[in-house]
Amino acid sequence: KQWYQRRVPITAGEVDSAGSGKAAGEAAQLALYTYDILKAKRKEAPKLLQCKLMDLPDACVNDWEDGIINAKSQNLARHLMESPANYMTPTLFVDAIKSKVNEEHADTVTVVVRDKDWITEKKMGSFLSVAKGSEEPPFLLEIHYKNADTPPICLVGKGVTFDTGGISIKPSKGMDAMRADMGGAACVAGATLGAASLNLPINLITLIPLCENMPSGSATKPGDVVTAMNGKTIQVDNTDAEGRLILADTLTYADTFEPSHVVDMATLTGAMAVALGGECVGAYSSCDQLWDSLERGGYNSGDRFWRMPLFKEYGDLLKSPTADINNISASPYGGSITAAKFLQNFIKCKSWAHLDIAGVMDSTDSMSYLPKGMSGRPTRSIIEALRLLSVEK
Repeated sequence: KQWYQRRVPITAGEVDSAGSGKAAGEAAQLALYTYDILKAKRKEAPKLLQCKLMDLPDACVNDWEDGIINAKSQNLARHLMESPANYMTPTLFVDAIKSKVNEEHADTVTVVVRDKDWITEKKMGSFLSVAKGSEEPPFLLEIHYKNADTPPICLVGKGVTFDTGGISIKPSKGMDAMRADMGGAACVAGATLGAASLNLPINLITLIPLCENMPSGSATKPGDVVTAMNGKTIQVDNTDAEGRLILADTLTYADTFEPSHVVDMATLTGAMAVALGGECVGAYSSCDQLWDSLERGGYNSGDRFWRMPLFKEYGDLLKSPTADINNISASPYGGSITAAKFLQNFIKCKSWAHLDIAGVMDSTDSMSYLPKGMSGRPTRSIIEALRLLSVEK
């Protein structure tokens, strides 16, 4: 009797919300995700066409639907991060976002693609110094979602689609994971489209610098000095500290929109993974109000942030004998903090936060609803923070 081996399609079912329809919706989508599109044989994911929450009134199904949107947004980020680097070049990243917007958000979201000529015209020498070693062209991708007549909130995400370290090359072991060094870009893209799906009353501009960091005869060399968009000169003593270089020019560009808040995120430093592991995101902020929204957003999603210091003394470690600033610290300690202090030199907006997501790039055993692989964190927390910011006075 083999009746138990038959695959029977399930079209409806009851879900135990465990007290939260949103959390149940998120977990259902997140736990089912797998990246297997490149396999010849792959399992078809189960589909539940109708559901009813067992212990909540029908009106709370909205929470379930919101949870589904949050999780799908994170799954988009996971897909972008998990894709092999030859399947997710800067050009293919742009194409993926344009395709997603055209399919689901054509009426509410606008995509603007800035090419190398535009980046050069804007004198983004810091950004270009990272891209120049690769044959893949760089882009600055803009995603605009405007559903409120308020100053924009800017999200900025590091989009290094593969990071070899450049001339300061990384060890070969584990380098394949550097396909996800565009995790910041993936998460801000997912959060932006999630906000649009939820119809949040917010004016949102998302900026994503995209490039590869490769060694070649044209690559930036340790000790080279480059000039950023804001006119500051940078001594590049380590080409593997490249994320801060592309973020620097993008943060300066973000200021031109006169935003109310700016949040950047990046898989920026191994030092953050050492400091906090994979249980939370390290957060730096110049604004207590913005930090409060991030903290509560993380609490609401269950994907937390931990605030880190921005003391002046850490910035003093970035002095250079030949330029305005060095891209690495004179000290081997506090590497994530000095990276944040570097970025602070390129942002004027008083309400700014930097999220170092290196420690949460891939899944940890403590989150059973996230199977092994790239995590897409903290996409849901950013959506929840944007929800809070959209109603702030």
